[in-house]
Amino acid sequence: MKQDMIVILDLGSTENTVIARQIRDMGVYSEIHPHDITVEQLRALDNVKGIILNGGENRVVDGVAVDVADELYSCGLPMISIDHPTSKCDKKFDAMPTEADIKAFVFDECKAEANWNMKNFIEDQVELVRRQVGDKKVLLALSGGVDSSVVAALLLKAIGQQLVCVHVNHGLMRKNESENVVEVFQNQLNANLIYVDATDRFLGKLENVADPEQKRKIIGGEFIRVFEEEARKLEGIDFLGQGTIYPDIIESGTKTAKCVKSHHNVGGLPEDLQFELVEPLAQLFKDEVRACGVELGLPAEMVYRQPFPGPGLGVRCLGAITRERLEALRESDAILRDEFAKAGLDKTVWQYFTVVPDFKAVGVRDNARSMGYMCVIRAVNTIDAMTATIERIDYDLLEKIADRITAEVTSINRVVYEITKKPVATIEFE
Repeated sequence: MKQDMIVILDLGSTENTVIARQIRDMGVYSEIHPHDITVEQLRALDNVKGIILNGGENRVVDGVAVDVADELYSCGLPMISIDHPTSKCDKKFDAMPTEADIKAFVFDECKAEANWNMKNFIEDQVELVRRQVGDKKVLLALSGGVDSSVVAALLLKAIGQQLVCVHVNHGLMRKNESENVVEVFQNQLNANLIYVDATDRFLGKLENVADPEQKRKIIGGEFIRVFEEEARKLEGIDFLGQGTIYPDIIESGTKTAKCVKSHHNVGGLPEDLQFELVEPLAQLFKDEVRACGVELGLPAEMVYRQPFPGPGLGVRCLGAITRERLEALRESDAILRDEFAKAGLDKTVWQYFTVVPDFKAVGVRDNARSMGYMCVIRAVNTIDAMTATIERIDYDLLEKIADRITAEVTSINRVVYEITKKPVATIEFE
């Protein structure tokens, strides 16, 4: 069943996602598109019922106030303009409309039906993927995280054995992560899975690289190279599947929004990419991705597993990566996850992990002065990964975790708990 859609055109607002989620909560599908979309591109979208022009503080780009194409104003679709006083739109709001105003526009003016749900979304995406891919094969970057797991399940539903999953162990995985990926996807889900151990290759490329953006782009670029090499061993691979979701795209920057950080699957892609991308989750927020996974029948432990960035521990081993700090990070993270599970926090805290910065502090071990690394614990709660609050951890539990980490990971002699919300911080450190 085709879902009715309201299109939000980004004219520099920071509230695009707020409106998009508000409309989806009403049961109507919404998508955010750049302000310079053409009438032809708009008409190519399925079942568009109305347009919201959403202006804001970033509307001026290179000294010029952006606007939509003139022909869009006469495309025949209901339209409202927000914070955009020079708009040629008949109906304007100087500030954010109330929920009642948005509801009246969506249902009364646009005549949209409340048919946005995961079952319909999956049916639409299955059809779109089949139309895009045809009889070709798709190579999927399968990290084993929530996003790639859900996109794998969706692509398996759409194209079955035309999907080839590749799991690359870049040496930046959590403890036992790669082994678990092979067990679940190859042995339980019977996916067509290729396992590649590229630890030395990635760590060699990252040697002495401290800049976070450079690390992300190296990891993203090297991922593509590995996939290209695997694709050459196969026949008919023309597409690259990715678990890109909407916050990845927003944080990597748009035409009227600044880049927060480049995600490996957005800003890190090389210009000479050999594949056409297949990204069926690109318009979903994190909670919607999980709902999609549940609808697809994935096990709860997979759908609700800890979010894990594509660059893996590479963006948690702060500064230039060394094998010593990487191992300390891996072990401390495993201890944190073990203790959170014992305390039941693994079912209530959205994301938690450790970070090991690139400096040492003085400590005491075996009655002697010693220099050791610091371990930073971060635990946050969020709905869509666009904002996040901290989890207030019991001090007795924190002390227990600190005691275990410093006892079992001898290169660490200090443990601290980080309590900054997003914003101003991001969830990850790099």
